[in-house]
Amino acid sequence: MSEPIRVLVTGAAGQIAYSLLYSIGNGSVFGKDQPIILVLLDITPMMGVLDGVLMELQDCALPLLKDVIATDKEEVAFKDLDVAILVGSMPRRDGMERKDLLKANVKIFKCQGTALEKYAKKSVKVIVVGNPANTNCLTASKSAPSIPKENFSCLTRLDHNRAKAQTVQQRGASVIKARKLSSAMSAAKAICDHVRDIWFGTPEGEFVSMGIISDGNSYGVPDDLLYSFPVTIKNKTWKIVEGLPVNDFSREKMDLTAKELKEEKETAFEFLSSA
Repeated sequence: MSEPIRVLVTGAAGQIAYSLLYSIGNGSVFGKDQPIILVLLDITPMMGVLDGVLMELQDCALPLLKDVIATDKEEVAFKDLDVAILVGSMPRRDGMERKDLLKANVKIFKCQGTALEKYAKKSVKVIVVGNPANTNCLTASKSAPSIPKENFSCLTRLDHNRAKAQTVQQRGASVIKARKLSSAMSAAKAICDHVRDIWFGTPEGEFVSMGIISDGNSYGVPDDLLYSFPVTIKNKTWKIVEGLPVNDFSREKMDLTAKELKEEKETAFEFLSSA
């Protein structure tokens, strides 16, 4: 057996985490011979619920789970981490725009970036799920300057997986309308896919989508944005897939996304400097 790795899940009392934690604990993400110390972070009012999650994880009797720590304290949660999966964020409600979410989330991800900087291993892999994920991820990365920015990625795999199945952009809204809750099971599956690919690499000849720092890309996306690119991964390091054809429709959508992310970043950084 290898040494245990420390894996943090934030928003651990929430519904995405509820669908995610069992897969992490049973070896589906980090492999069947990798012991895990699982750290669960949530806000103080959710600690009662989190205790219930903790009991259930214990009752699953998963041999790879060496310890499960439930906490509302950042200094406990972020200590010596190998992997941080930042699921917790201010949730999107029906009819809410991404900008409505920004202000509250900038504050959360500035705090979490600062905690990563202070307590986590410098080799930590950070995966941001909470929306608006691209800008939350950039905020966390900027707040942890001594952790390589290549170690930060955000989840765009749900869109990638949805695109394999059907059209993408309004799907999240359709799920919220139908369930009165946002996508949890499919989001948890996408997180598992994303983290497993970082850990083990992508299969030969395949690429996946993830939000990563745009510096030096060949697709004409401005630098210093967290932007979704096609990547291959080897030895826990991603590489952008070069030279994929971009038609006029895609170019227009890519430029529009870059423009939106740039504006969102500027707004977020205004909030940051006034925080």
